[in-house]
Amino acid sequence: MKIGFLGGSFDPVHFGHLIAAQDVLEQFHLDRLLLVPAAQAPMKPNDVQSTCAARLEMLHAAVEWDRRLEVSDYELKRGGISYTVDSVRHFRTQFPDDELYWIIGGDQLPLLHQWKEIEELAKMIEFIFLERPKHPTKPHVEIPDLRLHRCDGHLIEISSSELRARIARGLSLHYFCPQKVIAYIDSNQLYR
Repeated sequence: MKIGFLGGSFDPVHFGHLIAAQDVLEQFHLDRLLLVPAAQAPMKPNDVQSTCAARLEMLHAAVEWDRRLEVSDYELKRGGISYTVDSVRHFRTQFPDDELYWIIGGDQLPLLHQWKEIEELAKMIEFIFLERPKHPTKPHVEIPDLRLHRCDGHLIEISSSELRARIARGLSLHYFCPQKVIAYIDSNQLYR
């Protein structure tokens, strides 16, 4: 099987995340794609504002109807800083004979050499990076054994931090997030 993993804070999950997931599923003919919310992202230490439980609920609400997408709570249960290498070790034991792909934004390519144990990580998993069609691949440091695959996607300029700021200013999230996510945010008074 071909299994993809898309990590992030998902605080909140939005259409940019979901369209990226769909682009990778379709272009790489993945059998499964797991959304992996981070307990705490190492390069964005202050990025998470809502609880692990709330982010997990929003992800489930966003994708519950779509059998192609699954949600993994591994990093949330583990707690602490979510290093990709630790998660990939876990998923490698879960799926020892499958082709595994970690999905990143093209903006991460120039930073990839800074990731914890990147050379070990490169041996365990392949990377799919999302880029805008007809845009050049961003320069990056060569890493031994790194297997990179480009996905030309429908990258949408939406960020979770922008959405949190919209809520703080009393603006709508319509057309940015699935309706069930918006309803969850409203009913739980998140980001106010």
